[in-house]
Parts: sequence; structure tokens; C-alpha cells
Amino acid sequence: MIGISWTCLLTCSILAGEATTISGPITQFLEGRRPASEAAPTPPMEWSSSTNIEWTQDLPGRAWSSPLVMDGKVYLTDCVSEGKELDAKKGLYLDDLDARKYPLDTATRQWRVISLDLATGKKLWDTLLYQGPATQPHHIKNTLASETPCSDGKHLFVCFGNVGLYCLDMNGEKVWSHTLDSKPTRYGWGTSQSPIIHKGVVYLAVDNEEKSHLMAFEAGTGKVLWDVPRDEKTNYSTPFLWENEKRTELVVSGISWCQSYSLEGAPLWKIKGKSILAIPTPFAWEGNLYVTSGHVAWGENPIYCIKPGHDGDLSPVEGSALPAGLLWHHPTGGPYHPTPIIVDGIFYVLLDRGFLSAYDARTGTPIYIKKRIPNGRAFTSSPWTYRGELFAVNEDGLTFRLALGKEFKVLGTNELAEDDMCMATPVVAGDRLLIRSSERVYSIRTPTSKP
Repeated sequence: MIGISWTCLLTCSILAGEATTISGPITQFLEGRRPASEAAPTPPMEWSSSTNIEWTQDLPGRAWSSPLVMDGKVYLTDCVSEGKELDAKKGLYLDDLDARKYPLDTATRQWRVISLDLATGKKLWDTLLYQGPATQPHHIKNTLASETPCSDGKHLFVCFGNVGLYCLDMNGEKVWSHTLDSKPTRYGWGTSQSPIIHKGVVYLAVDNEEKSHLMAFEAGTGKVLWDVPRDEKTNYSTPFLWENEKRTELVVSGISWCQSYSLEGAPLWKIKGKSILAIPTPFAWEGNLYVTSGHVAWGENPIYCIKPGHDGDLSPVEGSALPAGLLWHHPTGGPYHPTPIIVDGIFYVLLDRGFLSAYDARTGTPIYIKKRIPNGRAFTSSPWTYRGELFAVNEDGLTFRLALGKEFKVLGTNELAEDDMCMATPVVAGDRLLIRSSERVYSIRTPTSKP
């Protein structure tokens, strides 16, 4: 349950004895799904657990948060248990659906933030933010550290659901914290909504079975600027800051509704959710907003393309013309976990059970629907792209290289170690690809000749 993208200034990372590598900083969830620019260097096309691996760093705990990358450093969260964690099962299944049927694991846990050197993988610092037992269960495939941090370049903002929101400086020292009340989630599945930051304000959606709400914090002090209720239940979709030609909006997907808010927390528009879960994050392209949600077994799994500047209920009504705020939509076809991606005007939807669909992003016209990825099995993390290809890693750690364009084609596969399980979305950091598995972080990079 992972489990979104702003354009940032370029930074230069000069590696000892090597050429300068230019890459954009990766400061929040789903920001690293493509190169910083067309001219930027990219990672290799092929790799294995021993080929084109610059370094690996084993991790002591389990977390599905994605890495951040800034100024030659990698930042990630972890949750370490002093007891024995149940092994996460891969794939989709209905047994173990209800995490509440197991006794709550009372082992002491440590919620931590770790910084690594981007060039070597060496651990720079490791900060303990909270220690104690879990207060709520989580799905066997979820973790207690599935939220990806965000950063303004001066501070890290780290959320652990049912624990707290924390602000650290870039050296790992805590600046402020805000306790999050422990609340039950649907079937005890846990949490994963990541914080986002915009112009000195941190936004956090807290959706659960008892008291869902949306909060805004002053980044420098942790002061709560506003806190508005949400008429929603458990969700896993990270909010999106939609800067369009009309205004800037905060969009949060949900089961009942996908809801847009002003930056002061006032409702703007909403559109029917129609699914048992909302996990994919909304995103924008060419000024329009793309919203998807869906479960493989329950709900209608809609796809919406929304135009900027409209208010009220934008939900389509069967047999009627589309509302003015809706460019196109499909009542079915949305993904369960992975957030779709648009490349060269084509909207690619990766489905959990190993299928890929493609639509014209401007019109919604299907290009191909549910093409089987051979031996794809289960996908949870979101796809990424560089050098004219689409990449998707499944839960087994097997990455599929897929052709872009109107013809579906598998170009190759890259396999990691046998004990790797991949649920976190990888990030493209200049000419490196960072993949986090259940066991370790990989830096994948083509070897360079040193002078």
C-alpha cells in the first residue's frame, strides 16, 4: 500500500574520481519516476543482484517507504522490531484478509530515519524517533513505516501512522513533532498516506475508520494551521498538490469521493470514488488531473481526467453528457496499487495481477487493454521510465522492461536476489536507480572508468 511529482531545481553531485552527475533532487513520494531532464544521464537498462550494482545496504527493519535523494545523500525510514515479524506473503489472496484476527504483536519497535551516502551506500546517520509497541495491527503485506518522507531541502518531514509526524534537520536532529492519535483502519490493514510539502506548509491526510481528517502544518515550527474533517474511511492515497492555470489545489483520493480543497482547507470539488480502497495518487499532465482507484475484486475501478477551475460535484451520470469539469472517464480499468504514468501522451495503467493497459491521455481512447505481462505475477510499486522504456518491478524483485508506444511488448527482464520482495516504488537519481526491497537498498549504476 504504497505505495507522486513536482519539477525541482537541478543539483550537481561530484563523485570523487568520476565525472559530474546531474540529477534532480527527489523530495517526496513518486517524484523520482523519470529523469530530471531529457539531457540527464540515466541508469543502465539491465541489471541483476550482481551486475551493474554500485552498492547495496542491508536494512535491519521492514518498510515500504521510497527513498529521498538530495545533495548526494539518500534518506529513508525504517521500523525495527525486537520480536519476530511475520513473513510477508507475495501476491493477492483472501486468507489473512483481516489482520485483526491475530493477537496484536506487542514486541518493542523502533521507528527510525536513516541517511546513506549516495556514492557509496555508507550509513551517515541513524536517528531513533519513537520506541514502543505497535498500537494497531497492520496487513501482513503492509509495514509500520510505509509512508514516504518529504523535504524542503532544509528539513525532513517524516510520518509514521498512529505514531506521529516529525521534522528533522538534514543531520538527523529532531526539530519538532506532532503526535498522531492511534485509530483503527479497515480490517486492521494499517496506514501509508505520505506527507507532502508546498511553500512552507506540510499537508497530511489521516484517513481511518473513526476520525478522518486533513491537516496543514507550518513547516518551520510544526504549528497546526488548520485541521478539517473528512467524511471518509480508511484510505492509502497520498495527497497531490495540483498547480494549474486557474489555482492551486490539494487533492485527496478516497473511497466515497476524490475531494479537492483550497490551500486553506475549504472544499472545492469532488467526484465519486466508487471503490473499496483508494491507493493510487492523483497526478497532473498538460494541465489536467488524472485520478484512479480500484480493487481487483470490489468496486468499479474508475479512471477520471479532470479539467481545472471547476467546483461542486463532477461525477458523471450514466446516460448524460459529461460534466463541464470532466474531460474523459472510464468506469472501469483503474489500478489497485500502482499509480499510472503518462509518457509521450500515453496513459499507462499497471494492474496488480500482471496486466498493462494504455490509453490516449488526451482523449481516453483505449490503445490496448489488459495485455498480459508473462510471469508478471503481482505488482504493487508504481512504474517508472527512462531512455524510451517503461519499467515495472513485481513483488518478486523481477523488473520488466516494456516498450513505450502503441504496441505492447516485453523487451527484457532484470532479476534481483531470491530473498528480495519489492513493494516500494524505485527512484531514478541521475544515472542511478535506487530499489528498496524487504532486505536492502540497491544502487544500480553502470560502472565508470576512473582516471
